[in-house]
Amino acid sequence: MKNIAVILSGCGVYDGSEIQEAVITLLAIAQQGATYRCFAPNIAQHHVINHLTGEVSEDESRNVLVEAARIGRGDVEDLIELNEKEFDAIIFVGGFGAAKNLSSFALDNDNYSVNEQVLTAAKAFAKVEKPAGFMCIAPALLPLIYPAGVKGTIGKDNATAKLIAAKGLIHIDCDVADVVVDEAHKIVTTPAYMLAESISEAAVGINKLVKYVLAFSK
Repeated sequence: MKNIAVILSGCGVYDGSEIQEAVITLLAIAQQGATYRCFAPNIAQHHVINHLTGEVSEDESRNVLVEAARIGRGDVEDLIELNEKEFDAIIFVGGFGAAKNLSSFALDNDNYSVNEQVLTAAKAFAKVEKPAGFMCIAPALLPLIYPAGVKGTIGKDNATAKLIAAKGLIHIDCDVADVVVDEAHKIVTTPAYMLAESISEAAVGINKLVKYVLAFSK
């Protein structure tokens, strides 16, 4: 049975993992006959957003790993313990946490970087040519993990795409229900909530992403 490492960035679309994307991903993996283990870096969140008001909670701080455990029902592991030899593929869930906690994309734009733990884990999979899936804003990480010319999508947001393309990504516009496949690097990307207006819309592309990632796994 294939085993997938799923990378989370907290819990909540505005400061962590997009919860619906995460749940759809885990369900798709299980329904397609594979298993998964969830991981997150044991670091402080960039900030905490009140998801009811959309405002920053100035006097509050949270830990990415602890928050991600909410999604994994307590079953989430420290990213530093991730061993690529135990998995067939890796999938990065979206949400602003991917752009604030896993990377600084939302903060530094054209001068952004990827967290060292995240970079080490992702590059370990890339080095041994294991498949990877990235959804929503997570494809922003791609050009800092893979060589220039890697292909991917964040949907049809031209301004955001240009920022990522400046780092070396070949961005391909994509509808919410579809995926972009980079066969050379075994990478699958889908817009998810960069375009989706409902959970059912997001699910179509994410299910395809999981299907292609599993198909790439040997």
